[in-house]
Amino acid sequence: MKSFKFNLYTLLCTFIIAIVFSSCNKILDEAENLGQYPADGVFNNAAQSNAYLANLYGTSLPGGWPLNDGNSADESGGITGANAITPNSSRFFWPYVQIRKLNIFINSIPAGTLPDATKTNLVAQAKFLRAFLYFKTVVFHGGVPIIKEAQGLDDDLKVSRNSTAECFTFIEGDLNDAEAGLPPKYSGNDRGRIDQATVKAFRGRVLLYKASPQFNPGNQYDNQYWAAAYQANTAAKTFLDANGYGLLDSYSDVFTVKGNKECILSVIGLNPGRTNLRADDAVRPLSESKNATGGDQPIWALVQAYPMLDGKKITDPTSAYTYNEQRFWLNRDPRFAQTIVYNGAPFALSGKAGRRQYTMKNIASSLDAFGFAIQGENHYRTGFFTTKGLNLALPAPPTTSDYDWNEMRYAEVLFNLAESANETGHGNESLAILIAIRKRAGILPGADNMYGLKIGMNRTEMRTAILDEKYIEFAFEGKRYWDLRRHRLFATKLNGIHKYGMMATTVNGRTADQLIPTDNSSAAAYSLLPENFGYTVTELITSGPTAMVVPDTYYFFPIPLDYINQNPNLKQNTAWGGTFNPEL
Repeated sequence: MKSFKFNLYTLLCTFIIAIVFSSCNKILDEAENLGQYPADGVFNNAAQSNAYLANLYGTSLPGGWPLNDGNSADESGGITGANAITPNSSRFFWPYVQIRKLNIFINSIPAGTLPDATKTNLVAQAKFLRAFLYFKTVVFHGGVPIIKEAQGLDDDLKVSRNSTAECFTFIEGDLNDAEAGLPPKYSGNDRGRIDQATVKAFRGRVLLYKASPQFNPGNQYDNQYWAAAYQANTAAKTFLDANGYGLLDSYSDVFTVKGNKECILSVIGLNPGRTNLRADDAVRPLSESKNATGGDQPIWALVQAYPMLDGKKITDPTSAYTYNEQRFWLNRDPRFAQTIVYNGAPFALSGKAGRRQYTMKNIASSLDAFGFAIQGENHYRTGFFTTKGLNLALPAPPTTSDYDWNEMRYAEVLFNLAESANETGHGNESLAILIAIRKRAGILPGADNMYGLKIGMNRTEMRTAILDEKYIEFAFEGKRYWDLRRHRLFATKLNGIHKYGMMATTVNGRTADQLIPTDNSSAAAYSLLPENFGYTVTELITSGPTAMVVPDTYYFFPIPLDYINQNPNLKQNTAWGGTFNPEL
């Protein structure tokens, strides 16, 4: 097959959109000119076929880091209020425009004149993308209509929902077909394309969800699906290990070194053409950015979650390190400093050597100060920023970072294996994985070589330890909310919680209104250190809804009423007044 440079897919998408096909806007739920197909001969041409497929990559996979996804959980500062999700205003995912284009491709390529090996490879990649979209849709809503053909004007568009079990079977079938038609591993200019490593890792994610309490509330951890999840994730890890994947020595390099051995499914950044997948401009403090920023601001709960350097919780009296709230940054898990930016912490943005980040009023830039509302935003600052995934060398405002987004990385496969191993009687494997994760992080082993983990954890304790560790390891990578949802932990972890930040209230004993010129001069020279300040834990949101409202009905999101009104065969989920059961 003629290879194409996936790094150039933005250019190829422009090409294909311009000359090959008319864009479709509506499907199933919306009115659309369903008669539009790519021009004759497109799928007899390798370059045009690859260009069409490149467009499908761009519209099927995530566009970058999931900015502010942590607002819905206990990572960052947003509040989910009452009626945040309703059948009229839903958090929904309904990708049937993309699915139709994938169906066109999957069904047209075999009839073309390309070499058989090329056809097989192209269809395999497209089937993975279709499985990826269907899986996300099922996670959102439960079972949805399975459409295998590109619907036309003469087709019956009033389709019904397939059961959730049927959808998982369909997804697994597409993944099996994809794996059979792909090479073990792509590299070089083909890096970023779907290969067997991607399929095997993703299958482990799919089967972990299938086994989860979200889909099996009546039999959460002893159902028949856990064994298949364990087998799939074991196979994925074995395959990845044999093909050069693994944990990097440096945690921060995972997000800043392109094409490292931890990357399994990457959305490729390219300068020029596809930059700022991290949305650096929206995550940096406003003094080093533009417009409205402050995305992914850590909250106090996340800061507290990091253990001490010996791996013990900050509340554990057996830790070799004494935790002090006024010096909360000292002797912490090394991932703390590689993720959390606190008042007075080094944060060398925009090439400013020695720069420190301040958040105290009248010391910090007014744009960065705790609780400050700028440009009419009514937007708070938590007293923390994050450095994770940012290109610190970029000038302000940042616009050209070409770092990749790793939709799947090796550590996720390890966590998926740890969960499924724990639920199938292989807790020793789960423990070995947590130790490997902590060892890579730089946590000290301790005299017992347990890296701060409890000896002899039972199944429930291990389950909690895995989720606690993943909370830290994957902060701001779009995992936390979905992990809590998957385990049906909204009631215990999110519903009713308030969110807090850390306000620096004094500097060298002076409050903000007592500051003297030398204080500000010291700040300008970055000579004020974190320990020069006093701190107070402060609630972030004090007007309107102040507590999270996350009811059990959110375990499956409703189908928007607009779609149901256009197609009465789309039955609503039972928790939202309908008759469709989205569980297995």
